[in-house]
Amino acid sequence: MRSGLLKFGAVVILGAGLVVSSFAAKAETFTGEVSDAMCGAKHDMGGSKADCTRDCVKQGSKYALVVGDKVYTLETKDKAALDQLDKLAGVQAKVTGTAEKDVIQVSSVAPAN
Repeated sequence: MRSGLLKFGAVVILGAGLVVSSFAAKAETFTGEVSDAMCGAKHDMGGSKADCTRDCVKQGSKYALVVGDKVYTLETKDKAALDQLDKLAGVQAKVTGTAEKDVIQVSSVAPAN
């Protein structure tokens, strides 16, 4: 009886894992202007968009991507992605990652062609 319950429990756990993974977000590519979450599409600090973005990030804001009227906050701890976002501040970029509401979990960043 006990081994039957253990087998049933294992099947339930495996089945739940499959259901959760089928609902996992798929990576998408977004093209927009690299900005920061504080300024979004409007940079009021003066200077260039790139300088404003870099200054705001140094002050603790996160990078953002402005796609049309929507502003996505970009989440990543990947040093290469952060370096690329810094280089592309104020210009168009392609960001690949998974989006949930207004946040993109970044997997890669490249210049927009």
